[in-house]
Amino acid sequence: MKNIIYLLISFFFAVGCSSITKTTNKDHQLPEEAVRIANDDLEYEIIIIDPGFKTYLLSIAKPANFYSQSYYETKNQFYVIEWNIRANNPSRYNSNIYENTINYDFNIDYGLDVNYKLFNYFKFVEYKYKQQF
Repeated sequence: MKNIIYLLISFFFAVGCSSITKTTNKDHQLPEEAVRIANDDLEYEIIIIDPGFKTYLLSIAKPANFYSQSYYETKNQFYVIEWNIRANNPSRYNSNIYENTINYDFNIDYGLDVNYKLFNYFKFVEYKYKQQF
């Protein structure tokens, strides 16, 4: 059975919402603003739907090879832990941004592309929503 994880982060109007679901259906239609982060060998996938993230990746984010994969992994460990703390404390942090936890296994090699895009999503959240991790 495939273990596909979706991190759907979409912000409708001025309010945001997010959800993480598992599915085995890869034949889904992605919205135009969606960014797919996947390692097909591991059968893991993250879909980020947040207006502006795709543009951020193309215009503001540094190229993927700017940092090493180990750099992105180290940073993502920090960001995921902090994100999950915030997601688990909705009375303290904006639950419209941190609605769900992220299931990121530090012992799995997700590859450069997954780690690069996940890292840049955290940077995008800092940039767009003025969050400090």
